[in-house]
Order: sequence, then structure tokens, then C-alpha cells
Amino acid sequence: MPWKGEKDPYKVWLSEIILQQTRVEQGRDYYQRFIEAFPTVNSLADAPDDTVFKLWEGLGYYTRCRNLLASARFIAYERKGQFPENYEDILALKGVGPYTASAIASFAFSLPHAVIDGNVIRVLSRVFGIAAPLKNPGTADLYTVLADELLDKNNPAEYNQAIMDFGAVVCKPRQPLCQTCPLKADCEAFKHGWVDLLPVKTQKPEKRKRFFHYLIFHHNGKVYCRKRQGKDIWHNLFEFFLYESDKLHTGKKLLTTPFFKEMMKGSSYRLLSDSTVFKQQLTHQDLSGRFVEIEVDHKPGSMEDFIPVPGNKLSTLAMPRFILSYLNEKNVNLNKQKAGIKER
Repeated sequence: MPWKGEKDPYKVWLSEIILQQTRVEQGRDYYQRFIEAFPTVNSLADAPDDTVFKLWEGLGYYTRCRNLLASARFIAYERKGQFPENYEDILALKGVGPYTASAIASFAFSLPHAVIDGNVIRVLSRVFGIAAPLKNPGTADLYTVLADELLDKNNPAEYNQAIMDFGAVVCKPRQPLCQTCPLKADCEAFKHGWVDLLPVKTQKPEKRKRFFHYLIFHHNGKVYCRKRQGKDIWHNLFEFFLYESDKLHTGKKLLTTPFFKEMMKGSSYRLLSDSTVFKQQLTHQDLSGRFVEIEVDHKPGSMEDFIPVPGNKLSTLAMPRFILSYLNEKNVNLNKQKAGIKER
């Protein structure tokens, strides 16, 4: 991993933000692309939002990207490019929680702060036989106190990396290497047969199911897009016109709904294509949707914030992975018209 042993706080911070909710294998490529494009915090701070979001595209959890930009600009403009050097100031950065602050403090500045991630919690829970459910009040404090007691204050970076790697490589969530583990003689979970039971997790809440219909309106060789606003998913990413309902419709069925008839009143249009069902799982939501391409004689109503974009320019816009999956599968420019079904 290119960030291992790194002492530059900017690079440590960047790697930790990218690795939040992201597998190492995926995060590695994004980290290297970001370092190549923005080698310093000042270069990241000076970059246009859309350029950074485009580079982040496909990584998900876009709040991280917004926080990354906000913190980079705070460091560059308010702190003259000087990265915070103590735990409290690092923790005050947008998008930085206790784990990330501890990681940056120990890896970049060798400060004695224990890093507590899922790997560390699993090791401590099994070795010490801790059965307190992770969601219970006080459980987080219990692990914090224990981790701080165990921390090698003289070598915090080396210790933190070691216990995290131990959890990832030996004390794994499934099929841990207990028989060859050097700690098995001292591991309460191994002694009592609790390995598969610890740490104790609570049942995940049921995911919200959402049904998206993306209408791709064609006019004069261009399609209409807008940048998402508000506090919903994919804030600041570009999308086509979205109609969300309590169930999924086919393209033909969608064109018969009252909402569509009202929207297209006085307009001529024809159905160009209707996609298969696309799916994506988010942390708390399951998305299902279709893409319906429609040729229109003018811009439909209720689309004041939409702009016309040439089909061959769509690749320059930062879009959600859900939309990219459709565009990638189609593998053609959206400005190439094809035979359709006359609707009006």
C-alpha cells in the first residue's frame, strides 16, 4: 500500500479519507490518481469542485469528497498550507472523526493516540473476551480506554499499524487463522470457542427501497442534465431527469402516467429506448431503476435547472455510479439518435 510508512500529513489524511467505507484494493488506485493530480494540499484546494468530483467518481459516499475539499481549503487558505499537528486540531477538520484523527496523529506526527477501527475492535474483543454489544452505550469508551492502555507510547505508529494489520490478516472476521495465531494461548475467544461470536453486533436495520426512473430527453443532438442539490444522496453530481415512485414502471407505462402527461402537455415526443432494470446497494438504501430515452421537440416543462449537454460531453461530468453503469453498458454517445416509437 503506497501510504504505508508515509509521514506527509497531507498524504496520510488523503489516504484515510479515501479509505473510509472503501476497500483497500479500490482505494489504492484512487489515492494514486489524487496524488498525481493534486500533489499538495494547496493544489487540491485550488482545484474546481467539478474536477475533484470527477476524479472521485465511482468511489461513493460523496460527502467525503465535499469534506475533503472544505478541509483542504481551510488548511490552504486559513492555515497558510500548514497541516494541523495536534489531535484536537486534526479532529476539528471536516470529515475527520476520532479514528481518522488518531491515525493521522500517530502515523504523521508519532503522537500517542490509539487507532480504533473494525480490525482493532475485533482483535481486542476476541483476545480479552469482550461480549458487550458494539451498539450499547459505553462500549466505544470501553474499547477506547483499553486501546490507550495497550498502546506503545514510544512507537505509536508502528503499534497501530501492527494491530490493524493483525486484524486484517490473522484475526479476520471469517475463517481467522486461529491455529497458527501467536496470541491463541492468551485469547479468551479461542479458549472458550467464542471466536465466531465476537465481537457482538446488533442486527442491521432494514434498508429503504427506492425506485428510480431516469428520463433522458433528447433535443437537437443534446440531452438535458442537472446537478443534484439538497441533502439526498449524490449531492453535487450530475443526473438526468428523475421520476421516483413507489414501484418500477416500464418506459411505455411511464409515458401513460398523469405526471408525464402533464409534464409533456403541448409537446411532441417519441420513445427511443427503455432499459433493463439496474440495481445498486447503498449502505442504507437499495436502488432499482430504469433509463428511458425520449426525443422531444423542445425542453419539457418543470426543468428550469436542466442544461443541454452534447452526448459526447457526458463523460466530462461527474455522475453517480448508478447512471455510469447504464452509460457504460450502452457504450455509445447519447447524441446518436435511433429509431423510436411515435407517441404523440
